[in-house]
This record gives sequence, structure tokens and C-alpha cells, in this order.
Amino acid sequence: MKAGETTVNSKITIQVDRAMETVRRTRVADALKFGGYQNFLNALRAVPAVGSIRTQSTKVDVRYTREDQDGASTRLLLVAGQPLSFLSSNPEKQKVGFELTLVDLTIDAKGGITGKMAAAARVRPSPEGGVLLDTYADQLIDLKGQVPKQ
Repeated sequence: MKAGETTVNSKITIQVDRAMETVRRTRVADALKFGGYQNFLNALRAVPAVGSIRTQSTKVDVRYTREDQDGASTRLLLVAGQPLSFLSSNPEKQKVGFELTLVDLTIDAKGGITGKMAAAARVRPSPEGGVLLDTYADQLIDLKGQVPKQ
């Protein structure tokens, strides 16, 4: 993580126990598209947890997953209904509204992982039908790792 001139390296453990059911994923996505951020939060928090994102001191429950194949790689998008941490170079920045943790991972054929994380974020629908991300931090957190061997 970086905030201004401060750099923090930390171990983050991401555990996904199961995929999110398609009907629930559609319900949560439609809540954002047709009802905005607050309706999205309400719908997200109503679905059961399917995993977790942890640091040494904090744990948030993953409630949204989306997995897409891209050739030999897999893209995995994870959303938790609480922020994992607040880090910014502006200590006066308001934390209100940054109520999500978002992780976007790419897993290669050998189990190598790269990705980005927004430890405190909010989302809004874009005019083109996509999703716009607002982050509390100055920049996204770089992630890299390996899928553990079973």
C-alpha cells in the first residue's frame, strides 16, 4: 500500500469457499444498476458470505464473486461489504461512503496471482452500463502471490 511517501508491505489472505450463486449475483448487480450505491450495499449485505479477506488485524467477508476465463488465465472479482482499511495521504479525507473492499485478481495457469485491491471504496453505475470505482486511497494496492497447493 502507498499513501504519499509511505509504503506498507503486508500479507493479505484471500479465501473463497464457494462461488456466488448466479441469481444472487444478478440481484446485487441489478441493485447497483437500477437503484444506486445504497441499494447495492443493502443487496450485497443481505447475501451470505462466500469467503474472506484478512490482514493480521482485520477480516472482512466476501459477499460477491465473479469469475471469468481469459484464455489460460482466470479473472476473479471479489467484493466485501466492509472496508478492510483506510490509508490516504490526506488525513482529513472523510471516510463516509467508502464501505466496500474490492479485489480484482488474475490467476495464471501455474497458479500465479497478480491483481489490485481497493481497501476502502464505493461504486456507482456508469452511463455506459458499467461500474465506476471511487477509492479512499491515493492509488490501488498491488497484489501478488500464489494459489496454495492442495
